[in-house]
Amino acid sequence: MTPKTSLRNEARARRAVLTRADFAGRIAAVAKDLPLAPGAIVAGYYPVRDEADPRALMSALAALGHPIALPVIVAERAALVFRRWRTGDPLAPNAYGIAEPLAGAQEVEPDAVLVPLLAFDAGGHRLGYGGGYYDRTLDRIRKAKPVLAVGIAYAGQEVALLPREAHDHALDMMLTENGLRRFAR
Repeated sequence: MTPKTSLRNEARARRAVLTRADFAGRIAAVAKDLPLAPGAIVAGYYPVRDEADPRALMSALAALGHPIALPVIVAERAALVFRRWRTGDPLAPNAYGIAEPLAGAQEVEPDAVLVPLLAFDAGGHRLGYGGGYYDRTLDRIRKAKPVLAVGIAYAGQEVALLPREAHDHALDMMLTENGLRRFAR
């Protein structure tokens, strides 16, 4: 078992007990504090299992005039694409059981990405699920334009230090029920 695999297993177990009933409302209240240009497109995600749920935040951002998109896995080992989504639009599960917008939804390039994770550290590094989708996606977008990467997590998902590899992209900010934290870049 690799060190990251062991960390992922520990992080999944820890996250499973961190669910908070007031989480959604607390992070939604921070929507106006995110440094987004008017009309900036925000890519969220539809939560699975015990992931920190960003849907109330996405609704608050939409109410502020930000178009919302959700990720779509088009192929293994490929960057994600994002399709426009509004509350109530139909979704379909992908091969991993993650809800995605239908193929007919408009493809967009986000200005900010809300990123799910298993763990994060004080340097803004994240432990994902091991597929590399968000790292490849941030790499692709950042080669073309600036994009704000905001981790969404429970405060208890923070760990002292995470191992990093050359392809790992750090987050610009972390949003937990305790508020918004900016990382120096």
